[in-house]
Amino acid sequence: MKRKQKRFLQMTLLFMVALIFLPNIGLWSLYKDKHLVKSTEPGEQQTFPLGLGDGQFYAWTDGLRRKDWHDYESIQKEAMRAGKGEHGKPYPLTEEDHDDSAYRENGFNIFVSNNIALERSLPDIRHANCKHKMYLERLPNTSIIIPFHNEGWTSLLRTIHSIINRTPESLIAEIILVDDFSDRVVTLMYRPSTYVT
Repeated sequence: MKRKQKRFLQMTLLFMVALIFLPNIGLWSLYKDKHLVKSTEPGEQQTFPLGLGDGQFYAWTDGLRRKDWHDYESIQKEAMRAGKGEHGKPYPLTEEDHDDSAYRENGFNIFVSNNIALERSLPDIRHANCKHKMYLERLPNTSIIIPFHNEGWTSLLRTIHSIINRTPESLIAEIILVDDFSDRVVTLMYRPSTYVT
């Protein structure tokens, strides 16, 4: 009996420590949220609620400035889009469009892919808490490398458009597409404002 009580107390203590200190869900994150401040003028700060303002700068009590990286204008434009496949909805196929050969070459229906816009809108499936997260004002940029083999061109181009449209330009150093011995040979590299083949 004592062993069970000891185990229960250990689990209760572990749960309480997790509740207090876990990032994003613990009580510590609530404390940090209350101490988020918005920078107005250099050296001047005022309290401001979490998750408001497009491109605004914020500073935590740790002194590090954070930014709301969301592009609310683009989010609104995407919400207004209508068409086949928009918002991740199914593409309606007619009887003539049902063709098994469309799946053989790429493993998905290339006919459907060719008829969906390259800049297709997608639903935001993130957890509600993630939609209000702040990230550091200064983040390192990154190279994005996409290897592919006999990929359908429209799906590949849709991936590139999605990266460019949904990532702040300052965070992309380059996008490199590497053809992994396809029958159709291409290597494409993207740097902000330029394409290099």
